[in-house]
Amino acid sequence: MGAHKQYDGYESYDYLTAGEDYREFALPERHSGFEPYEIPLTDDEEERAQQVAAENYVVSFHEHPFYFPDDLDEDLWDYIREGRAVTAYEALADTALDGVFDMHFDGLASIHSQHGWKWDDIVHDVSMRACDIAHSEYAIRCDGADDIRRAYDEGKLAIVPALESAAMIENELDRIEQLYGMGVRSMGITYTASNALGTGEGGIHERDGGLTAFGAAAVKRMNKVGMAISTSHSSPQTTLDVCEVSEKPVFDTHALARGAGVGKRGASDEELEAIADTGGVIGILSSTHLPDIETYMDHFEYIVDLVGIDHVAFGPDVLYGDHTGLLEVLADFHGIELPETTLQSPYVKGLENPTEAWNNIIRWLVKNEYTDEEIEKVLGENVLRALEEAW
Repeated sequence: MGAHKQYDGYESYDYLTAGEDYREFALPERHSGFEPYEIPLTDDEEERAQQVAAENYVVSFHEHPFYFPDDLDEDLWDYIREGRAVTAYEALADTALDGVFDMHFDGLASIHSQHGWKWDDIVHDVSMRACDIAHSEYAIRCDGADDIRRAYDEGKLAIVPALESAAMIENELDRIEQLYGMGVRSMGITYTASNALGTGEGGIHERDGGLTAFGAAAVKRMNKVGMAISTSHSSPQTTLDVCEVSEKPVFDTHALARGAGVGKRGASDEELEAIADTGGVIGILSSTHLPDIETYMDHFEYIVDLVGIDHVAFGPDVLYGDHTGLLEVLADFHGIELPETTLQSPYVKGLENPTEAWNNIIRWLVKNEYTDEEIEKVLGENVLRALEEAW
C-alpha cells in the first residue's frame, strides 16, 4: 500500500453533468446484499496485518473494479449500453491495492451489438474508461511495472487495462498493436467460446483443437509488442500450446485448481505446471462455486504446493454489486442453466467485492503465519517480476 492513500474525492465522470450529459443509474451500497465479514485477528496479528499492507506492493491480477446497477433486472442492459462503467475509486482507496488489472466489461460490452466482443464495443469501453481515469488525481493508467511502484510511493492506484479474450481482433494481427496503443497491457486468448486463436474452455465439450496457426502468430505478436498473455478460459490444449509457443512468461490471471475439488471448473495440474514452467504466475479466482475465503485459500495452498510460491498470486475476479444476481441475469439472457454449484450460496463469505477480498486475503496470510518473504511474493512481487519479463 505504501504511502497513505491520496484519494481526492473524484467520482466517475465528474467532469460531466449527470442526467444531462449521460444517464445516471442507481448503484448499490458497498455492502448491500451480503453480510460483511472480516477475518478476526489478535492484537499482534492486527498490527502485523497493517504493517504487511503498508510495506508491500499489492497487486490484484484480475478484477472488475466498478459498480453494476442496484436493480440488475431493470437496469443492467441500459447501464451497459450507456457505455460508462462507474469505477469504485473511493472503495478501492479503502484497500491496500497499489495496482489492479481491470478487465472492463469484456463480453458484456454490448454497447453497439447484442452479444459483445466486437471491435467497436471493446474500443468504446477501453477508451471511455481511459478518459475517466485521466480525470482522476488518485488513479493512474498503468503503462509498465514502474507505474505500480510509483503508485505505491505516491499513495495512488495504478489501473492496468486488460481484456479476457482476443476475439475482437478477428483475423487482424495489427489490432494487437492498436490495443496496446490504447493502453491494453494484458489479454486473454479466448473467453469460454472458441475464436480464431484457439479453443475456449467451453469447447472441451467438442473437439479440443488447441491453439490455431493464427493463434500462434498472435502469441508471437503479443510477445513482440510486450502484452501479457493470459490463458484463463482457454481449453486445456490451448493453454498447453500457448505455453509452448510463447517466449515470455504466460499467465492465468484467475484460476481454480481442479485437483482442489471443483471438478472440470478448475485448471489441471498439467496446465498449472506448464504456466509456471514459462516463468508465469497464476492468480487465484474467487467464485460462487466456493462458499467462503477458507475454501478459496485451499486453492491457493494447493497451487503453491504444486508449482511453488514464486508462481502464485491473487486474482479474485470480483466486483461491486450482486455477483450471483448478475450471473443469473446473464444465464437467462443466453438461455443457459447455471450449475447448482454456482448458486450454492448468494455470495462468497469474505470475498464479495475487491475491498472485502483484499482486506481478508492479507488477514488470512497473517493469521496462518506465512513469512514476510512469502507474503511479499504473493501480494505483488511475483506479478511484478513476471510482468517485467513479459512487458
